[in-house]
Amino acid sequence: MSPTPFTSKRAPIYQDVPDEKWNDWRWQMANRLNSVEDFEKILPLTDSERKALATPGLFRVDITPYYASLINPDDPNDPIRLQVVPTAGEILPFTGMMEDSLAEDRHSPVPGLVHRYPDRVLMLVTTQCASYCRYCTRARIVGDPSATFSRADFEAQIDYLKRTPQVRDVLLSGGDPLTLAPKILEELLSRLREIEHIEIIRIGSRVPVFMPMRVTQELCDMLEKYHPLWLNIHVNHPNEISAELAEATHRLSKAGIPLGNQSVLLAGINDCVHIQRKLVQDLVRIRVRPYYLYQCDLVEGAGHFRTPVAKGIEIIEGLRGHTSGYAVPTYVVDAPGGGGKIPVMPNYQISASDHKIVLRNYEGYITTYEEPIDYKPHDPSTCPACQGKRLEPGQGGVHELLDGDAMFIKPEGFDQLHSRGGGQHRLRANEDKWKPLGIGPASDEPKE
Repeated sequence: MSPTPFTSKRAPIYQDVPDEKWNDWRWQMANRLNSVEDFEKILPLTDSERKALATPGLFRVDITPYYASLINPDDPNDPIRLQVVPTAGEILPFTGMMEDSLAEDRHSPVPGLVHRYPDRVLMLVTTQCASYCRYCTRARIVGDPSATFSRADFEAQIDYLKRTPQVRDVLLSGGDPLTLAPKILEELLSRLREIEHIEIIRIGSRVPVFMPMRVTQELCDMLEKYHPLWLNIHVNHPNEISAELAEATHRLSKAGIPLGNQSVLLAGINDCVHIQRKLVQDLVRIRVRPYYLYQCDLVEGAGHFRTPVAKGIEIIEGLRGHTSGYAVPTYVVDAPGGGGKIPVMPNYQISASDHKIVLRNYEGYITTYEEPIDYKPHDPSTCPACQGKRLEPGQGGVHELLDGDAMFIKPEGFDQLHSRGGGQHRLRANEDKWKPLGIGPASDEPKE
């Protein structure tokens, strides 16, 4: 591995901790900071932080010594500090606030399994994390040490997956899967790998960022046995990329694990195109591809972190063309109410005709692309690859319209609302006159 420009930091109170302890992830977990007394050994607390820490029912606070050492103690607006040390802003309600903003519970056929998309599921395997982000989407279930997923829950999850052959991709999350006991994590991976129709296993983890010493060679050797396996980490600011994180991602990459990054757009932390550009470029240097930039969810306690969506569009405008294409994440709004991830981006198509589109690039350069006039449309009815690939009615969304399986998508209750007591026109009373238009099946034919 070539030398990196990233450095190591250790807060003064940890200078005398032996390296064998400091580099032991179990020691890091056992010595997390979570009280006023703990924090005051690292940094002077603000009145806002003291107020939050004294508030009953506050979302769990825990910070590993390693991650706390990355904080500049003299800066109350340090971007790492703001992510993990609570402030009074966390107590304030805001318009649109929800407990389960992504409606994960509604999409959960068994405890801990979220089946939102047709071919993949989210498998929650723990409620514990190495440290706790103050904007956590799952604050409603994460952090309680007395409440986590049981073996019975795991069995129900595995049973559901065995009975659902359309699932080809399983994402392990939580909480953080890399906080699980190593034997339990390997057991889950091995049992998933035994299910024939599961092609891909993914892990979402902030542990490499909060506690990179967890990424041991032993862990990488174990993960390598269950390929194809992918891993997404969660870095929000360049200050989180240390020499230790670079070493952890190096080990994971050597084990053949593709790495991605999911970050959240956070006011006062990374809502700056120059910070975002440095972040994505530093990520690529440690072989982590920027994957998603999320708009902050409408969860309790996160109101002070939220930005306008226009800020995210502005950031993508400042990345596309200004840095490598594979360093540009997809900016998404995870739709409140359970609609899933919706990509949002600047408009690059300016106009179009029946044979030409007009486009602009990141510099404002405007060009045209001539469309073919002799293109023969793809015919799903004669395409061998399309046969037997139809989704259940309603699961295809907008693609059903393009594929000819449906002519419209209606809001619930649309027909009842617009029914004015009329029926079939008298000139159409003879049903023999009516013929389907070739869009979707005839009214008396069930869909495939």
